[in-house]
Amino acid sequence: MHLYGTQSINELGHLTIGGVDTVDLAAQYGTPLFVYDIALFRERAQAFQKTFENEQVGYQVAYASKAFSGIAIYQVASQEGLSLDVVSGGELFTAIQSGFPRAKIHFHGNNKSQEEIDMAFDEQIGCIVVDNFYEIELLKKTAEQRKQKMNILLRVTPGIEAHTHDYITTGQEDSKFGFDLGNGQADAAFKETFEHGYLNLIGLHCHIGSQIFDTAAFQMASEKLLLKMAAWRNDFAYTCTVLNLGGGFGIRYTEEDVPLEPAVYVQDMIRTVKAASSQVQFPVPEIWIEPGRSLIGDAGTTLYTIGSMKEVPGTRRYAAVDGGMSDNIRPALYGAKYSSLIANRAEEQASELYTIAGKCCESGDKLIEEAQLPEVRAGDILAVFCTGAYGYSMASNYNRITRPAVVFVESGQHQLVIRRESFEDLVKNEIGYLQEGTRR
Repeated sequence: MHLYGTQSINELGHLTIGGVDTVDLAAQYGTPLFVYDIALFRERAQAFQKTFENEQVGYQVAYASKAFSGIAIYQVASQEGLSLDVVSGGELFTAIQSGFPRAKIHFHGNNKSQEEIDMAFDEQIGCIVVDNFYEIELLKKTAEQRKQKMNILLRVTPGIEAHTHDYITTGQEDSKFGFDLGNGQADAAFKETFEHGYLNLIGLHCHIGSQIFDTAAFQMASEKLLLKMAAWRNDFAYTCTVLNLGGGFGIRYTEEDVPLEPAVYVQDMIRTVKAASSQVQFPVPEIWIEPGRSLIGDAGTTLYTIGSMKEVPGTRRYAAVDGGMSDNIRPALYGAKYSSLIANRAEEQASELYTIAGKCCESGDKLIEEAQLPEVRAGDILAVFCTGAYGYSMASNYNRITRPAVVFVESGQHQLVIRRESFEDLVKNEIGYLQEGTRR
């Protein structure tokens, strides 16, 4: 049994997180329930930052908040001195509502609207990560009309594929993101922006994938981007000061996963950048990274209540829970794997094999294909680990299922930070159909 962060088993044989009994949490807040171990989030944030400080380089560690967005987690990220990545007007609005420092917000996305760009300028955020030529024109027009400066990074695809699932690989040449480094697009984008009076090009950005377990791809990306920055310095006497190497650092979902410690990823990045900078006689840039999953993924646990069970003789045993793909679509979307235990009988031997099925009306709604558990009973509380990233943020109302509540736990305390949706919430934006003769 692998426990994460502050998880432990108490004298009742119950799983606890942050010193709080998960059985009590399920009773008080209902299930499904997302429970976040905030101490683990803080520990990871501090580990990333400490490594940069030990290596004595300029840096920003930006929480890639698409993994899990919300006012409360933005407030914790701010407390820890992190910067913040947002990818939509909604995430930016949430960050503003949380009081997050505007100068530390970075706006990503491959199809930013004019309204989103206007919001970024209105709020005077720290920088915009530019993704394509259409966006360059929108930014030029907006900045010139406002006579307002904006820091920008150019997102490039370095032609490097990290070994991960096709849907979460983003650094290869055939990607919807960024300017290609090998076919001249990045050079053209540089020429479009580096001398603009209002767009302040501060550096390059890349993101090569997600759930990466080694540092080789980061090293190759670092070297390629440094060479390009040095070429621009030599050809145009323009020195980019920021190198953003993105995120994608892996976490342990199951025993098959063997991630590195945060410090290892960062140390290798820094040393590669220093060596490459020395080789081309380029000043060591400020290094930015964007951890999302590796900050929040294994800090999250989802609690479910087991209901119906079914056995297909000679094939498999099913145990159904009161959630599923409506609160965690990753298994159905790209075969993501998870580990679990019975939270109210956490010390009992896992002697049986179950398929954990969700309650959505889809045959593919299976959270775990092969879960090793004790004999399960209706009413048991199932804890599924490492659901903190892309669980709640990708949740839906499919089958008109309401989105779960979210609770933060830390130092023996628990706090509701997102209420469970009600049935009334499902229809609050609906108008209804007006029959013929009554339409306006």
